[in-house]
Amino acid sequence: MAQMTLPKNMKAVQIRQPGGPDVLEPTERPVPAPKANEILIKVAAAGVNRPDVLQRSGNYPVPPDASDLPGLEVAGEVVQSGSSAKNFRLGDKVCALVHGGGYAEYCVAPEVQALPVPKGLSLTEAASLPETFFTVWGNVYDRGRLAPGESLLVQGGTSGIGVTAIQMAAATGNRVFATAGSDEKCAACLRLGAEKAINYRTQDFAAEIKAATGGKGVNVILDMVGGDYVPKELKCLADDGRLVFIAFLRGPKTELDINELMRRRLTLTGSTLRPRPVEFKGYLARNLREKIWPLIEAGRIKPEIYKTFPLEQAADAHRLMESSQHIGKIVLTI
Repeated sequence: MAQMTLPKNMKAVQIRQPGGPDVLEPTERPVPAPKANEILIKVAAAGVNRPDVLQRSGNYPVPPDASDLPGLEVAGEVVQSGSSAKNFRLGDKVCALVHGGGYAEYCVAPEVQALPVPKGLSLTEAASLPETFFTVWGNVYDRGRLAPGESLLVQGGTSGIGVTAIQMAAATGNRVFATAGSDEKCAACLRLGAEKAINYRTQDFAAEIKAATGGKGVNVILDMVGGDYVPKELKCLADDGRLVFIAFLRGPKTELDINELMRRRLTLTGSTLRPRPVEFKGYLARNLREKIWPLIEAGRIKPEIYKTFPLEQAADAHRLMESSQHIGKIVLTI
């Protein structure tokens, strides 16, 4: 096991008990040791994501094999490697999807879930990539099968997932539409590559999509809203269209017109990333490195960071996320 000289303990932020942002508190923990297939990363920055907020509030149970510390993505320097981890050398700069534990000075990651920091990006920018990029690839391209020349509707276009999905689909040559909750956020969606952005507070997104596509509808919808949005989403899907769920901010239950599903050969699917096995996340990482990392390095996809906070101000970062004022990602720096 290759390694550098490391401290025994590290600073971290823990969830004292389920509750509001104030339950996030600084703590000291032992530096974790990597298993055979893992690397240990000295963390420079960690992304803040909606699942962190759900975990903190007690609505997102931590898998039994995961760290109880929040944080699902980090960027930093490889300082130790497990016995079978061979892809990265000590000192390599990486970003990684992690199984919790990101809000800390050191964090372990399965080696296959780590990617080199794209050329030209800072570690803070790189920390904003893994959770949303793995999620978008897995849902829009893998489950949603978005093909060249097809169109995508992104619900919630200025969320961390939204800004990634808009940029990725625009960079792969697809028509992109987005919804957002203000004119300012709609303008941001257009800047990121959407050809049309719809203010869902003042416009009927189903009617707008039908008009923009000459009545045909879109091929794929990435949805984090659920609930009463679903019947309207079916109306703006093209024949053979795919509706992919990654969250349900308006509730997990809906009404379905099965006749419409059958008649127009629609597909409803969805996924959550965290419970999937390491092998699957490694498969997503390989796809990203091959197909998306070159687009980032060419400047066709850029990290969209709204604000950074020092690690010890994680509670303020969570307050900002819950306000939904942000456009893009929130990152903790260490």
